[in-house]
Amino acid sequence: MDGRTTGSPGSASRLAGSLGKRHLSMIAIAGVIGAGLFVGSGAAISQAGPGVLVSYAAAGLLVVLVMRMLGEMAAANPDTGSFSAYAERAIGPWAGFSIGWLYWWFWVVVLGVEATAGAAIVHRWLPGVPQWGWALLLMVALTVTNLVSVRSYGEFEFWFASIKVAAITVFLLVGVVAIAGLLPGFPAPGLSNLTGHQGFFPNGPGHVFAAMLVVVFSFFGAEIATVAAGESAHPEQAVRSAVRSVVWRILVFYLGSIAVVVTLLPWNDASVVKSPYVAVLDRIGLPAAGVVMDAIVLTSVLSCLNSALYTASRMAYSLAVRGDAPKAFGRLSNAKVPVVAVLASTVVGFVTVFFNYVSPDTVFLFLTNSSGAVAVFVWLVIAFSQLRMRRVLERETSDKLTLRMWGYPYLTWASIAGMIALLLGMLFDEGNRSQLAISVAVAVIVVGVGVWRQRAGRRVTVAEALAPDAAVADRSTAR
Repeated sequence: MDGRTTGSPGSASRLAGSLGKRHLSMIAIAGVIGAGLFVGSGAAISQAGPGVLVSYAAAGLLVVLVMRMLGEMAAANPDTGSFSAYAERAIGPWAGFSIGWLYWWFWVVVLGVEATAGAAIVHRWLPGVPQWGWALLLMVALTVTNLVSVRSYGEFEFWFASIKVAAITVFLLVGVVAIAGLLPGFPAPGLSNLTGHQGFFPNGPGHVFAAMLVVVFSFFGAEIATVAAGESAHPEQAVRSAVRSVVWRILVFYLGSIAVVVTLLPWNDASVVKSPYVAVLDRIGLPAAGVVMDAIVLTSVLSCLNSALYTASRMAYSLAVRGDAPKAFGRLSNAKVPVVAVLASTVVGFVTVFFNYVSPDTVFLFLTNSSGAVAVFVWLVIAFSQLRMRRVLERETSDKLTLRMWGYPYLTWASIAGMIALLLGMLFDEGNRSQLAISVAVAVIVVGVGVWRQRAGRRVTVAEALAPDAAVADRSTAR
């Protein structure tokens, strides 16, 4: 390409391969089930009514296709850098650099958002400690977990995900029993809530697409399994298993649970908008439904915090290995943990938490908006990388294509069209327009740095890219 050293499938082998199949399986599930499902789904239901099922189905289909594309590349070349490493090989160094740093930025901002959300829940239970104190405590606890070893991260995530899966499973079972009219004191609703309140599309088909803009971002995180696969004993098998199971996870956990909500309750019920799962549990008479759901949401928040720090640190590590980040990010402890990468990601997370308390309507709002469209950017890069890498794999190493994208290249191009439609939808939606504008501005800056570095024909640190004159002076002095 330009004589630079690039990442390779073996670059991840220096990390500990101590994640087992059960860890990878639950990490993949945890990546799909987040607090957005338990809380954010209410906003989507209020926009589209029962038609939100179409929104979830369309967004879920897009995620399934993206994961299939990513799985094809990851099964052939497992790498902790995942789509960032594949973008570098398929599109160019600037693409790997840009999408890697944007992805890292997304997750460190998530750290601040989730720490604040978790602190708010704990503060309601134990108001004696200020909310910022709980946020600090949660951040410290999850940082220690990630610093100990990758296995400790895997164990925490395994149990967090297990709780979420158990909660959703119980919710679905109780919901099906209630829908069938087998629950004492709760008559079967039939189709009355699906069609009896101004129809299945009460606000028109246009609002189904608007709801999809809300829904699509709750699916982001499924790709974490391909990042974590680099630290498993059998990464190729782990990737194939995770990708193949994403279809039923989306069908059961998302479409299934949302179908229960809109079948049991009127879509325009105020309690559904506020917290749909609590509303269902209240309606069927479960004692302390709000407290139970708070506990489940807290588990989801802790899971997201845990995964966000893990994912951000591993992406920083991969960037360092490929020369796109400070070398210190690539140093490993005796437990094979990239300590500096973890701490650097944590520091930015602490900063975002700080701004959420001192400047929630300005600085923190800007930070969250700056990462708002990153999910779609990542998916676009995955799709274009798969288009180019598939041809190379078929020509040079077809035996590595143990997992293939369906309907290549037609479904890949259809997915790209869907992602572009999402971005256009954000552009014309007043609530999402500012997110898109700020995210694009940040992306343009990062891509500009990546292109500059590629044209320079050498790898430099981020500090050099941001302050080239000072860096040149430093190198001149050294000579």
